[in-house]
Amino acid sequence: MCGIIGIVGKEQVADRLVDGLRRMEYRGYDSAGVCTVENGQLIRRRAQGKLVNLVNELARDPAPGLIGIAHTRWATHGAPTAANAHPHATEHLALVHNGIIENFKPLREALESRGRTFESQTDTEVVAHLVSEQVEAGLSPQEAVKVVLPQLRGAFALAIAFRQHPDLLIGARLGSPLVVGYGEGETYLGSDALALAPLTQRITYLEEGDWVVITREGAKIFDADNNPVEREVVASGASAVAIEKGNYRHFMQKEIFEQPTVVAQTLRSYIHQVDESVALPQIDFDLSAVKRITIVACGTSFYAGMVAKYWIETFARLPVDIDVASEFRYRDPVLEPGGLALFISQSGETADTLAALKHCKAAGQTIAVVVNVPTSTMAREADLLLPTHAGPEIGVASTKAFSCQLAVLAALAAHLAVKRGRMDRAEETEVVQHLLQTPASLNAALAFDEEIAAMAHLIAPARDVLYLGRGPDYPLALEGALKLKEISYIHAEGYASGEMKHGPIALIDEAVPVIVLAPSGPLFEKTVSNMQEVRARGGKVVLISDAEGIAEAGEGCIATIEMPRVHPLIAPLVYAVPVQLLAYHVACVKGTDVDQPRNLAKSVTVE
Repeated sequence: MCGIIGIVGKEQVADRLVDGLRRMEYRGYDSAGVCTVENGQLIRRRAQGKLVNLVNELARDPAPGLIGIAHTRWATHGAPTAANAHPHATEHLALVHNGIIENFKPLREALESRGRTFESQTDTEVVAHLVSEQVEAGLSPQEAVKVVLPQLRGAFALAIAFRQHPDLLIGARLGSPLVVGYGEGETYLGSDALALAPLTQRITYLEEGDWVVITREGAKIFDADNNPVEREVVASGASAVAIEKGNYRHFMQKEIFEQPTVVAQTLRSYIHQVDESVALPQIDFDLSAVKRITIVACGTSFYAGMVAKYWIETFARLPVDIDVASEFRYRDPVLEPGGLALFISQSGETADTLAALKHCKAAGQTIAVVVNVPTSTMAREADLLLPTHAGPEIGVASTKAFSCQLAVLAALAAHLAVKRGRMDRAEETEVVQHLLQTPASLNAALAFDEEIAAMAHLIAPARDVLYLGRGPDYPLALEGALKLKEISYIHAEGYASGEMKHGPIALIDEAVPVIVLAPSGPLFEKTVSNMQEVRARGGKVVLISDAEGIAEAGEGCIATIEMPRVHPLIAPLVYAVPVQLLAYHVACVKGTDVDQPRNLAKSVTVE
């Protein structure tokens, strides 16, 4: 996850900005930059690589000023070069950005047609030019930002400094966190309280859609409708060693709500927005020559792999085997020459997955790894490293790591299809467009949090719960059941919905809630038919679908959870949200330890 810090101060800010960046190094990055405002000038310093390179650049060429912004960046859209590093600047302003601007391409094309010149490959620079146009037209910084924000689609946090206004910064957030900090004659912006901990313990968490003007006197916050609002000032309690929950009750809840941002950041690593194509990191082997893929993972990562099997076989027409890591070696699997072994892990240290990786490597398989820790053991063993950019995941029950794994695997499936000649240019463009819609769709799904919380009491008394889904929603049924088991301790099972009549339907009675995942689409009618079999036997059904599906099949259900209408490709990412939220709120009703459920560890390092 990228990191943002901004200071409107009463003393020099450059060193303190760098210190804030240093406190966010845990997020991962490969370039960094600072911009200060001094004597009507924007003084910008950027460097590729680790923060020490920026420190050395500032030692050679200081950046004086009492106001400034700074950023650590993962190379996502555009290579990890100094030119693509933030802050990005025009004649009038500089800004830093976390997240993704989904409609970047048409905005850039329109700006270029009006004579604007771009210096980077990033989507971020579009925002700088849009705001600059408004400033050049005579608008104040506040009015310029107010005009531009409604034009942006996606998930983002912004901090903007203005050359002719050395007394203010403007911040904004939509789906990406941003914090305001209050000091003595100083005010701050940051991605989280940890970045601001040396500066202040008095902070405000901006809410969805908020934007803020900060000066030395404090902050003026506006909501998405541009109405002035008051947001609570709280004590952060952040320290150099603590990653904080913010204004969330649990880390798991925070991480569920981070998904629009981290999925956006992950997708930016695998999508070229300019030409709407999918690309992987540089590799020294021919993907088109792969004859078979073997996917190996555990737990939630295994279910991500199950979804990937559907995608890869559908798009690339490439056969896929999938195994639970703890079983893989012991069945003496047949590993054909020319095979690709794909391992999925949040930590990259999972013992049985790592053992399976070494087994495949010894058998001559090419090794690909989807992992959230790019310095992990599995990452170092990989021929093809596919990092997710979920950031630290503290909750034991995986949420944002799962959705980021799905994002990477969707991109991989599309790329394999292109390499194998199974997807033409128009089809690739369509896939990219759907993937770019994912962060906004995740935001829309999260908007139903309160409704899901309100019906959690219907599930909490149950001893047994069943989840049903078809196609790629079948792994989501398994994942929903796992989440409920992990944190609420309710026995739950996931089934392919067509399998109900082959045995599990014997369990159905009025005491067994059945959660049905059924987005409208080609499999909807068959799933609803299986759902009706449950209802005919007294089962209590919770239907998770879009408005069209609920209108058609929601009658008679004890509850419905409405999701946005999305393309089937991204449905597994979007429908992960309600099963996560349902498990979370049921656990809260039951009063269990959500973040540290009994008997479980975040990283399983023994087999």
